[in-house]
Amino acid sequence: MARIMAIDYGKKRTGLAVTDPLQLIASGLITVLTHELIPYLRKYMAEEPVELMLIGEPKNLDGSSTDATSLVTECIRILQKNFPELPVKKIDERFTSKMAFQTMIDSGLKKKDRRNKALVDEISATIILQEYLRSR
Repeated sequence: MARIMAIDYGKKRTGLAVTDPLQLIASGLITVLTHELIPYLRKYMAEEPVELMLIGEPKNLDGSSTDATSLVTECIRILQKNFPELPVKKIDERFTSKMAFQTMIDSGLKKKDRRNKALVDEISATIILQEYLRSR
């Protein structure tokens, strides 16, 4: 089976998470600089089959779009242009950053380590992926 990949897209950094080949376990993969996302994905997908990409869709508490929504929409367009055979599905990402930060606290990371925004992005992508796996 091919993997499922989740993307926590940001203006500066993008967190990535993937499932195992059996699509049972979500694991953080990496956080890349956003301008390096497509080259990284090309290299990764040349080595590992991916059948679905999930991307976190930013929303306000009331479900309306945020100022980051247009960035994600543009990212989806770029993903579909570069990987036309791969479906891209939007997943509500409300609270994932807060959940990621709480996960870091719960796992005992020191305050200094919790300031690592790249780690927050990777954990957020993992949470997006876990929620998708749980919901299907």
